[in-house]
Amino acid sequence: MSALNNKIDFAVILSVTNANPNGDPLNGNRPRINYDGHGEISDVCIKRKIRNRLMDMGEPVFVQSDDRRNDGYKSLQDRAKGCEAVQKAAKDKDAYAKAACEAWTDVRSFGQVFAFKGEDVSVGVRGPVSVHPAISVDPVDLVSIQITKSVNSVTESKKSSDTMGMKHRVPFGLYISYGSINCQLAEKTGFSREDADKIKEALRTLFENDASSARPDGSMEVCKLYWWEHGCKCGQHSSAKVHHSLHVQKKEGVDIPHSFADYVVTLDPLADLEPEICDGI
Repeated sequence: MSALNNKIDFAVILSVTNANPNGDPLNGNRPRINYDGHGEISDVCIKRKIRNRLMDMGEPVFVQSDDRRNDGYKSLQDRAKGCEAVQKAAKDKDAYAKAACEAWTDVRSFGQVFAFKGEDVSVGVRGPVSVHPAISVDPVDLVSIQITKSVNSVTESKKSSDTMGMKHRVPFGLYISYGSINCQLAEKTGFSREDADKIKEALRTLFENDASSARPDGSMEVCKLYWWEHGCKCGQHSSAKVHHSLHVQKKEGVDIPHSFADYVVTLDPLADLEPEICDGI
């Protein structure tokens, strides 16, 4: 694998149509919104989807969700113990971190803390790939509907079969998530150019194999992926300047947007830096 010698910044524009992109368990699983009414998808949620896509590509992933695990291990501790190279390095923190980075793509990408009950070693890995929460361009509306189930869960239940519940969705929202890949941290974890290409493909296809009752197929879409590859390790411009160069606004005359077509995307020119612009799948 070839070393990553160019800093990378990226931005993902994604749309939500009649779906719950990321429910908040502290608010009845309603779609997350901030105090300004803008929708939010947490960075943890986005990284979960990236990990799932990496698994679809056949990459070894350490943090696997229960519904997607493919190696039989039921906990992170069991997965770490099941890696012979990691266990051989258990007494050396540097060797432990190196072995973990070599074993799992998500560890050398996002980093990981290895601290398990009953074990003396505690190892932290800082990953080069950072991902921001996705925030909607405009405030979003939340729609809640009452639903009923047609049959009881258990025979002895005293409740009638038409017990009611709630379901929540965003009618439409356009969200943007930013991120970057740091070359200095990539050197420490062994994150390669090939790994960066896999992250790019995962972002471009973020919602493949991600459907659920809250997010039906087609309700979540990657509209555009902007991928800035700098000419050096530190980059010609700061990540903040690069991210701020992307502007997404409603088209003139559009009051309530219903699709990505209701927005216009513009880019401020940056000296010696042009993004690769990819369509989502």
